[in-house]
Amino acid sequence: MKSLLLEIPGKPIAKKRPRFARRGKFVTTYNDQETEEGKFLLLAMQQIGDKKPLEGPIMISAEFFMPIPKSTSKKKTLLMEAGKIKHTKKPDTSNIIKFYEDVLNGVAWKDDSQIFMMTAEKKYSLIPKVRLLIREVG
Repeated sequence: MKSLLLEIPGKPIAKKRPRFARRGKFVTTYNDQETEEGKFLLLAMQQIGDKKPLEGPIMISAEFFMPIPKSTSKKKTLLMEAGKIKHTKKPDTSNIIKFYEDVLNGVAWKDDSQIFMMTAEKKYSLIPKVRLLIREVG
């Protein structure tokens, strides 16, 4: 079983909706997340190295370590770090997952249709980061 562990520092990013712009008589779409995607891809490629994209069925276990707001009391911060207070604020877990699925498509795996199972969790942390465990099964 092949596996890949990616740990990317920084606040987890959610996939944004496409944007539209009028250019004379025409309407075009554009992606205002290209810079974020590029930064993430650069960091991911450093960890992936020269490995080829996984080809079989894939399971992903994702942990999103969300920043604790600076205005939070010390007592509440300790509870958040211990996991007693769950992260139920925006961004939505599904939008965060979609961002990483799209960016890693063709890099960590050939196509995101290979993903047959995924678990994801948002947690509070003093050190925001994303941890993805990608396993090829079978």
